[in-house]
Amino acid sequence: MSLPGQKMYVVTKPELIQTVQKQHKILAFPPIEAKFASTVCGASIEAQTILNKNVNGDEGDHGLSMESYAAMRAGLKPGPQLDEMNRVMIQEIANSLDALQPAKGEARTVGLYTWLRDAITIATTRSVYGPMNPYEDKAIADAFWEFESGLMSILVGFLPSITARKPIAARAKVAKAFEEYYRAGGAKTASPLTQGRYKAEIDNGVSLEDIGRYEVGGSIAVLVNTAPAAFWTLLLLYFHPGLLDDIRNEIDACTEMSTADGVTVKTLDITTLKESCPLLLSSYQEVLRYRSMGTSVREVMEDTYLDKWLLKKGAMLQMPSRIIHQDANLWGKDVTEFNPRRFLPEEKQNRPRDVCFRAFGGGKTLCPGRHFATNEILAVVAVFISRLDMKPVDGEWKLPTTANTNVAAVVMEPDDDIQVEIKTRQGFEDVKWAIQLNKSDKIFAIVTEDSGETES
Repeated sequence: MSLPGQKMYVVTKPELIQTVQKQHKILAFPPIEAKFASTVCGASIEAQTILNKNVNGDEGDHGLSMESYAAMRAGLKPGPQLDEMNRVMIQEIANSLDALQPAKGEARTVGLYTWLRDAITIATTRSVYGPMNPYEDKAIADAFWEFESGLMSILVGFLPSITARKPIAARAKVAKAFEEYYRAGGAKTASPLTQGRYKAEIDNGVSLEDIGRYEVGGSIAVLVNTAPAAFWTLLLLYFHPGLLDDIRNEIDACTEMSTADGVTVKTLDITTLKESCPLLLSSYQEVLRYRSMGTSVREVMEDTYLDKWLLKKGAMLQMPSRIIHQDANLWGKDVTEFNPRRFLPEEKQNRPRDVCFRAFGGGKTLCPGRHFATNEILAVVAVFISRLDMKPVDGEWKLPTTANTNVAAVVMEPDDDIQVEIKTRQGFEDVKWAIQLNKSDKIFAIVTEDSGETES
């Protein structure tokens, strides 16, 4: 594809995508991310200069770009640090569900997507940013989502200072809150992920004002895709007859029951959930295949051949996951349908190689937050359906359209919310719930690259 002043290559064959991923220095992601971050976050010229130094790691592992990547990988790697973040997150999810559950015999009406987004925003940011989390102020959280909804106008709008005035003002509000957070020492009580990223920025001479601006971009990474993934998972479990009951049976079977002071307590461990609920996990992966639309982007750093095609220096290369996920030659005739059993172990021979599942990208730039996001989505979905029931206020489940999905989103965002009536699940009115996560020596292999990882 020829674009004004630049060529664009689109790669849709899994075997070619694997070749691209092996050439991560020549077909590089960091230079593109640096440009995206600087534009989206409104970073100063000084900060952009710092970020662009050794941006692709050609001179070693030093510099803001490389050190930030290292901090993210270390902070989100399965192990004790991630376990602790997950425990904070899971407790916050439990608190939100406690607040959502109506009194015995009563019902409550909520917007499903709005509730999920608010609950996940608080749970995620408290676990990432600690007790001084700027998103505790709902005005800051609302400003972030205002900014997120206008990302496209900031990126491609004509004179964005005029045409994207509202999202730019919202961005400035969030950035200022983060500047004050770091100035007050908020990172000291935050997660190792936040501490590591902050250290990389300070060590490379980034000002507090620009650290606040870049943190708005960091919030995109930790927040934007989790809520829609949880939304589609919950919605599709209810949408498909019989699926909800089958998955509830799986979850009920691995829920421990005890009695404390005459009250029935049900305890659900997320580690056990990942090991004992194959249909829930398969449904989650199928949601990501069915509703993901992310595009991996690379910059061609020098003239190079990809198979028989010559890629010219300076061109852009795209690998859209949606095209691969909707390829009937790979996934079969039911490729356009939601098949919750597609990823069951016994169905392996009926689906393509694991490399064809690209919900989290792949290779050197594989999403480092996939384990954290998976734990969060499974926690909110599993506990929601275990303790609550819902039905659409309109009387019929409908899948909303997704035409207005944001440019930074990897998972489709619904154009309209769904109003649902929430009640306590029948027979569970007098139950108290506890959610926990024990450390595990086995991770849920979401993608091919996970098969070599271990969790302590």
